[in-house]
Amino acid sequence: MSVRRGIAFALGSVLLASAAQLGMRWSMTRLPAPEHWLAIDSLDLRALTVVVSAIFAYALSMLCWLAALRDLPLGRAYSLLSISYALVYVLAASLPLFNEAFSFTKSLGVALVMLGVITINTRPAHAPAFRSAP
Repeated sequence: MSVRRGIAFALGSVLLASAAQLGMRWSMTRLPAPEHWLAIDSLDLRALTVVVSAIFAYALSMLCWLAALRDLPLGRAYSLLSISYALVYVLAASLPLFNEAFSFTKSLGVALVMLGVITINTRPAHAPAFRSAP
């Protein structure tokens, strides 16, 4: 089992899913309401291209996730997905095109999530969770 390869695939999944979330958010603020999607003249082709690309990024993210599960224990792999929440928050608040804002409580929440990811992934991979008395 190659832990490094598993972590690389998990982080690839995180990056792709985060990019997909940001792409969908950007696109959906530029596309008309769903009931007007059939009116071709009201569609922003650039936004439509981004939303379709985001859907493909999600599909590729899922393939990376499946590959990560082959090499990592589920608890360790699943914790790595939480990085996506932090990444989307930081990028959405940092990039002016999303018009999101940082807040103390959101930033604290993201810091706690990242602390949890670090805690889970820095323990030895095969250490038993509980030890029974002899």
